[in-house]
Amino acid sequence: MSPAVVVLLVLAGMSEALGRVLPFLARNPGRSWRAVAGLLVAGGLLEAVVFALWPLTAWTLADLVLPTSPGAVLVWTPELVAPLVLSAVLAFPLLGPLFHLLLLVGVGAGLVGPLATLTGLGWWESAGCVTVAGVGLGLAVEGARRLVGRWNAAEVPGVVW
Repeated sequence: MSPAVVVLLVLAGMSEALGRVLPFLARNPGRSWRAVAGLLVAGGLLEAVVFALWPLTAWTLADLVLPTSPGAVLVWTPELVAPLVLSAVLAFPLLGPLFHLLLLVGVGAGLVGPLATLTGLGWWESAGCVTVAGVGLGLAVEGARRLVGRWNAAEVPGVVW
């Protein structure tokens, strides 16, 4: 993975985390900036790791469906990750989760073509692998968010999650 891709993934992760932390901060105005910065950095790095794992997870699922040569692995390129940064920027709740979901579907559709070419699967099978990988990783990160939310709610009296 090139340094440019790593920077774009971290930027997308931090933007996604900022979109999640700002509503939390608005509901809890008394939080210290140190706690907010910690949540932002931890959430941003978690999101960046999840974004980085998406093509690898999709490739692993495709490899289970139709084994390919061990040297070929789907990775992010700057062209593939740039729309992901846009979708992360637009993750702010005011712009709507449906629009954010549509952008993530577009990013996933961008992964389908390279995955189909790399593995020899058809477009629909590759789309299924990308979808299952995205949904699985999304559920995992949502579980982590809710767990952290519960921990933070325990620290702030009167906050119910």
